[in-house]
Amino acid sequence: MHQATHPAGKMMRFGMDDPLMLDAGTSIAPWQIAYETYGELNADKSNAVLICHALTGDQYVASTNPVTGKPGWWSMMVGPGKPVDTNRFFVICSNVLGGCYGTTGPATINPETEKPYGLDLPIVTIGDMVRAQRKLVEALGISSLFAVIGGSMGGMQVLQWAAAYPEMVFSCVPIATGPRHSSQNIAFHEVGRQAVMADPNWCAGKYLEQDLRPTKGLSVARMAAHITYMSDESLHNKFGRNLQDRSKVTFGFEADFQIESYLRHQGMTFVDRFDANSYLYVTRAMDYFDLAAPHDGLLAGAFMQTNTRFCVMSFTTDWLFPTSESKSVVHALNAAGANVSFVEIDSSRGHDAFLLDEPEMFKTMRGFLIGAANARGIAGPDANPTEQEAQQ
Repeated sequence: MHQATHPAGKMMRFGMDDPLMLDAGTSIAPWQIAYETYGELNADKSNAVLICHALTGDQYVASTNPVTGKPGWWSMMVGPGKPVDTNRFFVICSNVLGGCYGTTGPATINPETEKPYGLDLPIVTIGDMVRAQRKLVEALGISSLFAVIGGSMGGMQVLQWAAAYPEMVFSCVPIATGPRHSSQNIAFHEVGRQAVMADPNWCAGKYLEQDLRPTKGLSVARMAAHITYMSDESLHNKFGRNLQDRSKVTFGFEADFQIESYLRHQGMTFVDRFDANSYLYVTRAMDYFDLAAPHDGLLAGAFMQTNTRFCVMSFTTDWLFPTSESKSVVHALNAAGANVSFVEIDSSRGHDAFLLDEPEMFKTMRGFLIGAANARGIAGPDANPTEQEAQQ
């Protein structure tokens, strides 16, 4: 089985007597959720921060990924003296339900068949992911989270937390996200899923049983998705029409252009760290997300009478989750009488900006969390951040 299904790290297991109920109308048992923690939980357990990862992320938000060997995907944001300061906060980050980094997903062994679940795993939703996270948080002895933070699909989880369990969430920071998946975004995901399923090695989802992997299909899916994470401006600035290791075009179908070579590299490296069936499941979870649907289509209904504090962030060149999506959340929160601040950050980097070095994002996060922590009476860190960290 692919090594990404067996990473080192913390694991919370739930037995047959503690099934996880799913929006699909069924349940999973036994099941497990993989997670990492950073910092220390304070005496009254009031300083816990839950970080929710994006589509192909993982629980290694601020520590080395054991599969790839790369630094944590948000190590600029989370750590001692960083905006999410682990000298002050106890940070939890878990792998989502349906993922492939230890939490129950399609590569997990089905106890009934003793084979990988494959497509026999029930479809999971953002609501299911959050339900699993809640059980983890409660199992850690935490009854209330100081903050829930995340971008993109992680931002969807943040909004779901605020809507489903407002009494457990003191503050929320949804970044580069929206209250539902647009038809355009669903369309891109469907292209990716069809690429995976068209690969002969996919074997109707049973490739692990046959020691095969649909790497070509998954690579194409990643290539298509990666385009949506960047802006036209960032692509032009980084690549333009520059040729790759040649002085003229070859009049063939090799990677003549740098952008072609870059996308192929992205696709090839992705298949080494992610499971193809997990890609199907997590993209579907995003597609099904619609926060207003249970409230007769009225988004404000999801936040009525909430006491949670919100800081919503978007980026000017993000066309996957444009600022208009964030503004719809802000308008709904205003209609519900919520405490909300909003920042649109000027960036040329598109959707991926939330994962990159964006000083205004760091400054906004730091300021919001310090204000909220002071309001909750969470003691400040023992040491002040360095001058460089303070400028982030």
